[in-house]
Parts: sequence; structure tokens; C-alpha cells
Amino acid sequence: MGTEWNLLFFFNSILLGVGLAMDAFSVSMANGLHEPGMSRKKMCAIAGVFAFFQALMPMTGWICVHTIVEYFAAFGKWIPWIALILLLYIGGGMLREGISHPKGETETPRVGAAALLLQGIATSIDALSVGFTISEYGALMAAVCALIIAAVTFVICMAGLLIGRKFGTRLAGRSAILGGVILIVIGLEIFLTGIFG
Repeated sequence: MGTEWNLLFFFNSILLGVGLAMDAFSVSMANGLHEPGMSRKKMCAIAGVFAFFQALMPMTGWICVHTIVEYFAAFGKWIPWIALILLLYIGGGMLREGISHPKGETETPRVGAAALLLQGIATSIDALSVGFTISEYGALMAAVCALIIAAVTFVICMAGLLIGRKFGTRLAGRSAILGGVILIVIGLEIFLTGIFG
């Protein structure tokens, strides 16, 4: 990667954003399925949380590369495990709820702040390693790259929420089960890619 302010820098940053946002997109879709009546304000808040974490993690990685690189390298091997545990926990909760209320007999619980925080961490923790990718950038370039990643993530997550919400309305009680399965599959995908990829 070059360290100049050129079109390639912006293009690379957008591509990084798209690549990193895919897990967050799938989780956003699961959230939309889980809560078909979600307001626009809440959708913006959810997309904003994912965007924030997707920007925070590469910057944290960048800082680690420039300070405590040997500790960071040791922590790297735990990243897939953390993502797997968090997403299995949240996805398992959605599955349990969908199975115990298959026809949506009860009011579907909303995607809460705690679950959203865990989702944000789980889907962005692998972005810590992007700190290595952008390590030769200066602080300003790294920050701009992180902001581009955040903007791309926000747009992609809004799309995921809209798609999920649309199908969630049609699927009624089955949406929580589908949402839970999606989260578990993403957790396994992050884990297997991290361990064997």
C-alpha cells in the first residue's frame, strides 16, 4: 500500500470498508429480521454503532502496531474465539426465543443496547488486524482511512437493516430463528477463517 494521498488510497480504503462491513451487514440483516417494526432513528443508531466499531478497531490496531506490537501479536490468536463466543451467545438467545414463541405470540423483544454493543465488538474485532495493513500510514491517513471504513459500514448496515426489516415483516414468528441462525453462522465463519484462513 502506498502512503500518498491519491485515488488509490481512497479506493483501497473503500474496499477495506466493504470487506470489513460484510459481517456487520449480515448481523444488521438479522437485527432487521428480529425487529421488523424498527424505527428509522434506531436503524441509524445501529448502523452508527457498527460504523463506530469498524473505525475504532483499525485505529486501535494501528496504535498497537506503533506501540505494543509484541503484545498485540499474542492477542491476535484470541480474536476468532472472542467473535465466536459473542455471536453464539447472541444468536443462541435469538434462536431460543424464536423456538419458544414460533408464531410470534409475544411482543418480539427489541434489539437491546447490550446485545448491540456485543454485536459491534464481535463483528469488528477482526478489523484490529487491519492496523497491520495500514501501519505505514501516518496518523492522519490512518484516521481518514478509518473514517472512510466507518462511512462505508454505515451505508452497508443501513441496507442490511432495510432488507432484514422487509423480510422480517413477511416471515412473522420465524424471523427470530432465521436471525439467530445467521448470527451463529457468521460467528463460525469468523472463527474458521481466523483459525484456518
